[in-house]
Amino acid sequence: MNVTKTFKKVVFDIAKKNKTFRLVFRGSRDAAYRAKMTLDDPFGKIDDKLVYFRTFSGRGYSDSPKAMYEYMLTAPEYKDYRFIWCFKEPDDYSFLLHNDRTSLVKFRTKEDNKALRKAKYWITNYRMLNYQFPRKGQVYLQCWHGTPLKRLGYDIIESDNAMNSLNEIKEKYRTDAEKFSYILSPSPFATDKFATAWNLNETGQRDKLIEEGYPRNDALAVATEADRAKFRKQLGVEGKKTILYAPTWRDNQHTSGTGYTYKTEVDFDKLQRELGDDYIILFRAHYLVANSFDFEKYKGFVMDVSSYPDINDLYIAADILVTDYSSVFFDYSILERPVIFYMYDLEHYANEMRGFYLSLDELPGPIVKDEDALIAEIKKTDGWQADEKYKAFVKRFNPYEDGNSSKRVLARVIER
Repeated sequence: MNVTKTFKKVVFDIAKKNKTFRLVFRGSRDAAYRAKMTLDDPFGKIDDKLVYFRTFSGRGYSDSPKAMYEYMLTAPEYKDYRFIWCFKEPDDYSFLLHNDRTSLVKFRTKEDNKALRKAKYWITNYRMLNYQFPRKGQVYLQCWHGTPLKRLGYDIIESDNAMNSLNEIKEKYRTDAEKFSYILSPSPFATDKFATAWNLNETGQRDKLIEEGYPRNDALAVATEADRAKFRKQLGVEGKKTILYAPTWRDNQHTSGTGYTYKTEVDFDKLQRELGDDYIILFRAHYLVANSFDFEKYKGFVMDVSSYPDINDLYIAADILVTDYSSVFFDYSILERPVIFYMYDLEHYANEMRGFYLSLDELPGPIVKDEDALIAEIKKTDGWQADEKYKAFVKRFNPYEDGNSSKRVLARVIER
């Protein structure tokens, strides 16, 4: 273990146990970073036609920022705009440089600071870092990354989060609301939940909400059988009934020096015996999960797609979605395919971690708590068709998904 990683682990261990240390350390660190951000570009001017994009704190090229970027590349009204993408590993995304209006910066570097100071527009799907505040005249569009099932921010009543108390979580959301100019919503339901989660009603900021659908779902709304065949071939799942298993993270599973981790609570041996050669499982860990998974034993039956660039491709390829408390099912339901909820820790999760915005009987699929029930429900999906309850769910939670959300959102945000 190198010195930096050892130091980080020690700091996290202390921070978990001592709230005062945690607050002082974070405050001092963020103040120093904020000063450095200004010093890296103290006199730079804002470029009115420069757009800064980032997804999941630089972890990838996906989600609504990707959808809006790709729309802007082809839309004539943005032909004279330029773009900066921020990544933790920019070399992995050098293909974006094929467009001469696009440049890349490395996350949390001097170049990143300069880009943030210069770009008129910030478009991201996650909270900006604590020390990153827009300058006067800049526009920060917070896209977020899903319709919430789990309670967020100010709405959390009980929390088992390893690294943040309830008050600390609320402070993060309060600061984010202070920063962003707009936040996206895909539905009236999400608008109401985001307004309370970020405390926008109480602070007179509800007008920051833009309810036009999620740009990232444009691709799902217009997906064709040709798209499905392409992605299935690309993934190597042709001829298989394909299950996308996408569990969320657990707030209380955190390893110092590593980050949030996830323990797979599935008996894959049993699933393999029962489902045989007809099925293949695409396992997709949450983006916050830092640990890796070894499925070599299940080669040909379980494929780890956690690092696959865009989950939309996986949605389109999959025949069935299995999840727990992740918001993925809201988006997947646009395709009108079966969803199964594997909630093996339901009582603990609901009562001690987060709590839910929905009654569980509103979910568009069965809830199971063990592998036997999971296998039975998977086998029931042969010949499955969306019923009226499912279609009503789609209409309620995805009312704007027509393939044109990117266009509408950008028309609301970009000042022309």
